[in-house]
Amino acid sequence: MSETVQGVLLPLIGTSLGAACVFPMRREPCAAFRKALSGFAAGVMTAAGVWSLLLPAIDFSAPLGRLAFLPAALGLMAGVLLMILLDRAVKKLCKRMCGALPDNSMLTLAVTLHNIPEGMVVGAAFAGVSAGGGSITAAAATALAAGIAIQNLPEGAMISMPLKAGGMNRGRAFVVGVLSGVVEPIGAVVTLMAAGLVAPALPYFLSLAAGAMYYVAAAELIPESAGEGGAVSFAAGFTVMMSLDVIFG
Repeated sequence: MSETVQGVLLPLIGTSLGAACVFPMRREPCAAFRKALSGFAAGVMTAAGVWSLLLPAIDFSAPLGRLAFLPAALGLMAGVLLMILLDRAVKKLCKRMCGALPDNSMLTLAVTLHNIPEGMVVGAAFAGVSAGGGSITAAAATALAAGIAIQNLPEGAMISMPLKAGGMNRGRAFVVGVLSGVVEPIGAVVTLMAAGLVAPALPYFLSLAAGAMYYVAAAELIPESAGEGGAVSFAAGFTVMMSLDVIFG
């Protein structure tokens, strides 16, 4: 149980550490650093999606025989579509509220909404651990949560530092940054409970979470890390996560 609690809280810790950058740093991280971190996080999430989510989803569907891939395929596409709909909803909300709230408030709202599927990813992984069978180990689920925590570092800084630059004191800017990540453990717990109540649907939960994570990687992280440095950091992140999953899986 303690491993599950720690894993569920890891993404929030990542967001909090990123938000804490508002204290020692005078300005936002340079573009090269953000590219490298985004590429590394994209590599981690891509590998984690395969070894920690999709392959276990197929293993859990083994009774379907040659159709064991079907729940994983359907869940993956559903996760991507869910993120597309969420993105469109966020953009519509931003257009409607344009001028009603400061730009920093809209940025905080957008990041907060995007954190919900990331919490679902962690919840689905630990639901797989609870289901047993050895398809997902606690160590592998924790490694996945750590990968998401890495991706959350720049997001936390992206919220707190502009708020500080806009005149907000450091303490309050830090708190707002942390609060943007609170939805992640909430999403994780809800997914964990839902998957536990509907055990046969676990392969769909796992692959849906993978689809949501791949959308974040493909639509946000990889474009931001474009370039030779980003490619190297992507490969490094993929290698690290692949190694951890094989070692601890």
